[in-house]
Amino acid sequence: MFEQLGLIGCGLMGGSFAMALKRAGLVKRVVGYSKSPSTTEHARIMGVIDVEAPSALLAVSGADIVLIAVPVAATEATFKAIKHLVTPNMLVMDVGSTKREVIDAGRRALREQIGSFVPAHPIAGKEVSGIENADPDLYNGRQVILTPIERTLTAQLQKAVEVWTRLGCRVQKMSPEQHDAAFAAVSHLPHLIAFALMNAISRQPQGQDFLSLGGPGFRDFTRIAASDPKIWRDILISNREELLEQSKIFQRNLQALELVISNGNVEALEDLLQQASETRAHWSMTSKHNP
Repeated sequence: MFEQLGLIGCGLMGGSFAMALKRAGLVKRVVGYSKSPSTTEHARIMGVIDVEAPSALLAVSGADIVLIAVPVAATEATFKAIKHLVTPNMLVMDVGSTKREVIDAGRRALREQIGSFVPAHPIAGKEVSGIENADPDLYNGRQVILTPIERTLTAQLQKAVEVWTRLGCRVQKMSPEQHDAAFAAVSHLPHLIAFALMNAISRQPQGQDFLSLGGPGFRDFTRIAASDPKIWRDILISNREELLEQSKIFQRNLQALELVISNGNVEALEDLLQQASETRAHWSMTSKHNP
């Protein structure tokens, strides 16, 4: 399907994409670039990429598909670095967890070539990062959100849908605004809460003793607090308006629970818990309403 993938960012997400693309027979050659030369070298030794590029621009040279797998805050600099070689026939995608800021960066940097860019957010990942954790099955069975804009070329959007579908993904399209509002609620806020909870416990005088008593429920609830701080720093800042709005909504609901507990109102407390329990029982990751 493609002659050459230009991979910018040879970490977990980018490396996994390259491996999956190769395994599916969708690309003949992968040229990779990472800010750290040792990372790029490691990716080549692992067979994730075929050629090490000394710059982002040279990774794009000759490519007909490009994946930008860098932290959200580095996206605009990456666009600027590659803009002179982006063509209307090239498919350019990212894997960022926020979309409006990435698209604005694309508009500023790519300008007339913005049509080649199809913003993408695969709902996949691990708590560990790095090329050594790359996995060709990372995206299989997962959902991918595409957020095309008015200038996105139809042909490139169709290619993006086909690529992710052939990697075993369920593809959904939505506006950048819908995407960022939804993921502030179902991804960014849960991470914020998990980070805050771990800090709240560990900073208490007996915090380490408390943590030693945590069971499977605590482990599952706080799992995402082990995520890469630099990546999540960028995500939370990038989507801060939507995130802070969701945080306010969460705080109101937490306060409602605190109030009925404080008043000893058993029936009201049970009603609130019942609402949450029923919602969770009927929720499904495969539902088209739960990206």
